[in-house]
Amino acid sequence: MDTESQGPSSGGDIPLLPARMVNEFAYCPRLAYFEWVDGEFADNAETTEGRFHHRRVDQAPARKSRQTENEESGEATIHQRSVWLSSEGLGVTAKIDLVEGEGQVVVPVDYKRGKRPHTAQGAWEPEQVQLCVQGLLLREQGFTCERGVLYFVGSRERVEVPFDDELVSRTREFLDGMRTMTQATIAPPPLVDSPKCPRCSLVGLCLPDEVGWLRQPHDEEGPALRKLIPTNDDALPLYIQTPGAKLGKDGECLKVKDHDELIGEARLVETSQVVLYGAVQVSTQVVQELCKRNIPLVYCSSGGWFYGMTTGLLHKHVDLRRRQYAVAADRERCLQLARRFVQAKIANCRTLLRRNHRAAPDTVIQDLKNDHAHAGTVESLESLLGVEGTAARRYFSEFSGMLKETEPGARFDFDGRNRRPPRDPVNAMLSLLYSMLAREWTVTLQSVGLDPYLGFYHQPRYGRPALALDMMEEFRPLIADSAVLTAINNGEVQQSDWFERMGSVTLTPEGRRRLIETYERRMGQEITHPVFGYQISYRRVLEVQARLLGRYLLGEIPELPPFTTR
Repeated sequence: MDTESQGPSSGGDIPLLPARMVNEFAYCPRLAYFEWVDGEFADNAETTEGRFHHRRVDQAPARKSRQTENEESGEATIHQRSVWLSSEGLGVTAKIDLVEGEGQVVVPVDYKRGKRPHTAQGAWEPEQVQLCVQGLLLREQGFTCERGVLYFVGSRERVEVPFDDELVSRTREFLDGMRTMTQATIAPPPLVDSPKCPRCSLVGLCLPDEVGWLRQPHDEEGPALRKLIPTNDDALPLYIQTPGAKLGKDGECLKVKDHDELIGEARLVETSQVVLYGAVQVSTQVVQELCKRNIPLVYCSSGGWFYGMTTGLLHKHVDLRRRQYAVAADRERCLQLARRFVQAKIANCRTLLRRNHRAAPDTVIQDLKNDHAHAGTVESLESLLGVEGTAARRYFSEFSGMLKETEPGARFDFDGRNRRPPRDPVNAMLSLLYSMLAREWTVTLQSVGLDPYLGFYHQPRYGRPALALDMMEEFRPLIADSAVLTAINNGEVQQSDWFERMGSVTLTPEGRRRLIETYERRMGQEITHPVFGYQISYRRVLEVQARLLGRYLLGEIPELPPFTTR
């Protein structure tokens, strides 16, 4: 028996199927597709607990085997942990937790988290199928294997599973189905109102209820949408903007030091990305650990200009990017998406004015409504750019009406949008937050497997994250503009937090810190999703919207729903 800790390869074009993936396919074919074909994986409490319980059996054995001779039968007694077997004939591979037996008669033992389920067989079908795959592999090695054992750690019970003809036939059926599925270019449809979904670690990627709801005709009433994805994300960005600071790693923590003084720290498990402003030093150990955990390391100028980022390996979902490139080459489909982006942006700008302006002119509100309708009928991207520009001028012409003077003498006057360099503090703050939002979208799109540099509305240009700019359009007023209004109207950014030099305005480090805090509060704010109706934070909204774009590009849903607030 092969007890090496390295997995085998098939030697052909199709890799061997892990027994664990056959388990996942029996549980939910869509889950198996995401994990095996797309290379997606996410932890939840159950997967973390299961890995903890496997920590002993997953260790490479100190010696090749442990065999003793039975005095009565004279045959060797086998008790071997972490046995890795594979079969080209079956097309599968498995790492067996424990193999017990005497002579040529062996029994695979598979460890399971939790307690024994109260079913007639004492175990669920996916667990039985995975164990049967291990039994078939042992038979391929010349052993006699007629049964297996499932050991449930939670209740410390052993459940015997006989490898009868019915289970073997069912296992081979799942193996054939899994092989067929791996050749597909689109994931199987999601389960409908299934009790399996709330416990699945990939429910936030799969979006079963959301995809099902968007696929059904609007005149039909389907099952009510369940709130399956978490409202918020426990992991948050770590911002470092102290010049000359050094970022190091100490165990499971990131520590920021200015010379020898500790000025900040964050647990790795609670960090979603690390953002460096200006001359901040990073140790090699930190870079390696962040890559291993798929935590982006983002580089910005001291003023907030997004330079780039370091991440782990590129996302494995090649077919999603192929679909993205195909749609980007189709001018008509690009125009459809571009209309949707611009219409949603204009609608959200109009809503922000109606909510926050002291007395928004009816003519401007009506003109924006007309611009929204016009954007849905244009016949070219060039015409759409003109409509968007006109609507933006109307919106920013009334932006000052949403500002309050909370500090006597504070010059938060605003005569319109300007940049590079910004000539007033409002434009300086808008530019910074637009850059942050573009960076946020770049990280999110890359994390779900899309190419952030190939857009549908914004045309490709060297170094410009065109798709990130596309996706952020409807969120500019809702996140960036709203955060600027909050920072000014609540007095969080004051006269002393910016300075003027040769006609340009720059925020001080303290002013930038306060503005970033306001932005992060906005990103973490819970709102009611306008399409699905559940409570969700803006940070989660960005992820859901990116994954829905992927579902649209792959043909799973007929259109990408806009995100517009009422």
